[in-house]
Amino acid sequence: MSAAISASEKVDGFTRKSVRKAQKQRRSQGSSQFRTQSSLVELSPLPPLKDAPSSEQLDLFSQKLQQCCVLFDFMDSVIDLKSKEIKRATLSELVEYVSTNRGVLVESTYPDITNMISTNIFRTLPPSENPDFDPEEDEPTLEAAWPHIQLVYEFFLRFLENPDFQPSIAKRYIDQKFVLQLLELFDSEDPREREFLKTVLHRIYGKFLGLRAFIRKQINNIFLRFIYETEHFNGVAELLEILGSIINGFALPLKAEHKQFLMKVLIPMHTAKGLAVFHAQLAYCVVQFLEKDPTLTEPVSLFQVIYNSDTEKYKK
Repeated sequence: MSAAISASEKVDGFTRKSVRKAQKQRRSQGSSQFRTQSSLVELSPLPPLKDAPSSEQLDLFSQKLQQCCVLFDFMDSVIDLKSKEIKRATLSELVEYVSTNRGVLVESTYPDITNMISTNIFRTLPPSENPDFDPEEDEPTLEAAWPHIQLVYEFFLRFLENPDFQPSIAKRYIDQKFVLQLLELFDSEDPREREFLKTVLHRIYGKFLGLRAFIRKQINNIFLRFIYETEHFNGVAELLEILGSIINGFALPLKAEHKQFLMKVLIPMHTAKGLAVFHAQLAYCVVQFLEKDPTLTEPVSLFQVIYNSDTEKYKK
């Protein structure tokens, strides 16, 4: 897990408190990777990329990406050990290959790259073992398949940050549907995964200008469902942390839609269940707005008084 922390810290300035805390604690494990082909497929090692002639590296790179699309059952710790290790070693090699080589991200590799990422990280999250899960009191369930998923996230980040990365090609695959699936993963109980997701989404927001409004809208929708319907979403703090950075980059004068987000979403979040978990990130977002436009101070204060008053009446 230390590799996960160092990789994330290397590429982004976000804090890592939740991951460092996770390092010190033993937690139960669960897995959402029930789609396993392990009973049908046994992996065989492919030749190292560094030893392949340059004329063959592209094809070998594609083969390794396809090989890493095979999923395994990590809830059973004694089956498929050889194949699991082959995949882990291959993923590590792919991370290194994309990190240290130029010219590997040609147009023909994008479908295989995004398919490998999607196959490994996009899945239906398992229901919480504790229906009354309280992030302040209870220990989260960690993803059992993390030895592979962690490396896929590391590869994803190296892919996005490679100097040869071309958003104009990648946008065919990293589209609105892709972003929606990515946002759903923020509900993962595993704090290590949410840390990677935070950095990945921040990178996508920065590189794909055509997805920015969509990302903001979908985060808005997640928060509204959280406030008024579900009262539970594990990744609220992480999404707010991303928003803090986004708000900081808003141009002046602030658009009406941005002010509406402040008044209709961020302020009502002060009454949401579990406020203590994300209060620091929420406060930072509000402060960013007020520093951008001090005229918002009075209406924000008024709305907070109204919401606090309504909340107290409801409690009584």
